[in-house]
Amino acid sequence: MINYFSSNFKLGILGGGQLGKMLLYETRKYDIQTLVMDPSEEAPCKISANQFITGDLMDYDTVLEFGRKVNVLTFEIESVNVEALKQLEKEGIKVYPSSDTLEKINDKSVQKKFYKATNIPTAAFNIFNSKAEFLEAENTGKIKLPVVWKSATGGYDGRGVQIIKSKEALEGIAEGVCIAEDLIPFKNELAVIVARNPSGEMKTFPVVEMEFHPTANQVEYVICPARIDESIAKKARKLAESVSKAYQHVGLLAVEMFQTEDDEIIVNEVAPRPHNSGHYSIEASYTNQFEQHLRAILDLPLGNTENKVSAVMVNLVGEEGHTGPAIYKNIEEILKMPGVTPHIYGKKITRPFRKMGHVTIVNKDMLIARSTAQAVKDAIKVISQ
Repeated sequence: MINYFSSNFKLGILGGGQLGKMLLYETRKYDIQTLVMDPSEEAPCKISANQFITGDLMDYDTVLEFGRKVNVLTFEIESVNVEALKQLEKEGIKVYPSSDTLEKINDKSVQKKFYKATNIPTAAFNIFNSKAEFLEAENTGKIKLPVVWKSATGGYDGRGVQIIKSKEALEGIAEGVCIAEDLIPFKNELAVIVARNPSGEMKTFPVVEMEFHPTANQVEYVICPARIDESIAKKARKLAESVSKAYQHVGLLAVEMFQTEDDEIIVNEVAPRPHNSGHYSIEASYTNQFEQHLRAILDLPLGNTENKVSAVMVNLVGEEGHTGPAIYKNIEEILKMPGVTPHIYGKKITRPFRKMGHVTIVNKDMLIARSTAQAVKDAIKVISQ
């Protein structure tokens, strides 16, 4: 077994955004050399990696060359060249999560068919090869409004997902392969993060509850533990474990779910990496999600996932009407509040609804944590010069 506390071990990370930056904090607990590749010269990871390389994550040769420099390769964004990952695996480079897992998740239409094939509960759906095919299905009554439209690929942070309530809204959807999902009446949007290592050890984090921005289709608050009955929480964690076993993934898997009106739990979608819904864990958990991802991909024993304290996470996003060099207005005000920790990602340019950071609020009393989170949200603004 490799001694990660004194070695020449090299970990490669594809993607240099905030998830990679927060993962790099955890590598400093060990003695791991880190190599990061991202297309942007100003990626948040640049200040933290041993070696930062600028490169196209979708280019086969670029990813292959990068992967050959490391012992284990992971990623913090799904938009990477899967064929290059397959070749690296053939050459003996450990890639976690695997190319097979990523391929099943990357395309939402493949993801939905996988749930159906493995009897994982999910919203009823139809897949269409083009916008024209989707519009024809609505016109002939094969699908009925309201419906959830999802782009099969490329959707991220609220983009590529739209609730279609009227015929007028149909024209605004993008071209390409897409999914029409039944609109599910639900009580709560929940998420569970599952960690699994190559030895098969698996642990789930507590269920979180997500509150969304009313227009941006983007998570505004993450509340942990979720304000749900214990029986529902157990059901959600058990379903997340079933999804993990079905994918046989290694690393972290964020499973987003709906709690329906009749208290069933169904899977919405998954992400094979550290996730926005787990950021609270940096301050609130015995083992945060980034350390757990590292433990999992290095096949180390998984850590305790339970909370030390209740937490609410607030996403900091760019204000509407502001594009340009970022200014964090009133950050001094939130630093005066008890239990408040801001995380600024280091993105130079803000734009409307771009994720620029997050703030975690911890308190033994969830009601106090939630009200403080509202005060944080009201106070801090990400604007441009």
